[in-house]
Amino acid sequence: MKKLIQFELHKTFSKRLTRAALITLLLLSFLFSFSSYRNMHAYDGVSNEGSGHTAVEIDKYIAKKYEGLLTDEKVQEMMTDFAPKFDLHGLNACYLYLNAIQSAVFARFTDENGDWNGLSVSDVFGDEDIKIGYTYGWLKTSQNMVPIFIILSLIIIIMTAPVFSGEYGGVDNIILTSKYGKTKCTMAKVIASIMASLIVTSAVSAINFILAFVMYGSNGLNCSILFAPREFIDGYTGYIPFNITLGTLLKYQFLLAFTGAISITGITLVLSAMCKNQVTALIASAAIYFLPFIIPVSETNPMFRYITLLPIYHVQFISLMSIEQIRGGMLYALFAVPVALVFIGIGIVLSRRIFAKHQVL
Repeated sequence: MKKLIQFELHKTFSKRLTRAALITLLLLSFLFSFSSYRNMHAYDGVSNEGSGHTAVEIDKYIAKKYEGLLTDEKVQEMMTDFAPKFDLHGLNACYLYLNAIQSAVFARFTDENGDWNGLSVSDVFGDEDIKIGYTYGWLKTSQNMVPIFIILSLIIIIMTAPVFSGEYGGVDNIILTSKYGKTKCTMAKVIASIMASLIVTSAVSAINFILAFVMYGSNGLNCSILFAPREFIDGYTGYIPFNITLGTLLKYQFLLAFTGAISITGITLVLSAMCKNQVTALIASAAIYFLPFIIPVSETNPMFRYITLLPIYHVQFISLMSIEQIRGGMLYALFAVPVALVFIGIGIVLSRRIFAKHQVL
């Protein structure tokens, strides 16, 4: 069995299309990371201003000044330190960006003219303890990993689609069946497919994490995501209705990347066994993967909770994280784990049965 699994893994990773796709994804990871890093800009409100590495250092310096729990006193201090010293020309002050901390406080505690809007920390965040620090770089990393993990899912489909469909009409199936029998041959394909998915997901996750760690350090991983700059409120962390740290957010994102990988592997295994053509299996798998985006179900519809448990919402994880915690404080997003096990379980059982019918006796 071990040799069969090694054979299947080698066959998967030796294909030119798979290698080209993985290299492209690696390059995209570097491109997204360094592009975000170089495009960062910060101004401390006095004299220091810069982009790239300089901007990160300015943001870290400012965050260190106010680090710790957010208080009404700190809000007033920030409002004074970053009060607009120039004409906004009609721009609503809550959209003003000088640095990450200024953007975060202005987004919640300023009126359109840049004056304090009268809200206290408890008015905005309730009884939550909001720990502040440098989070901007890691939030950009998390945001960048969403398209990276979506592309990764497509690569997993590319790797898995030929597993069974590529054997119809070929000689591998005849050779392996005659030597090892139907059960070992089929099971080796399944195990190798799952292993390949886990290997590439682990590699991509590790590369993106290491890149971010090198550029931003570990500062801010223990800080709240609720006190994020304006750009993350409307389209990212603002959808999450509870208080968690940035490190916890990343843990859930990586976990859901793995559940998404396992789920789409199970789906693709079934379609690979059903389709006699590799291209058909690939297209069918990709179509099913993106199908939830086409279904016209709003977030207020009760069905939305079930749709978000489909693989593409695992990697586009904010939708899953946006659903309120359930009884006992458990996050709804954790249901993705048993759902992934169901998908891969169905994939194993059905693909083996379907493929076994076509094997040479």
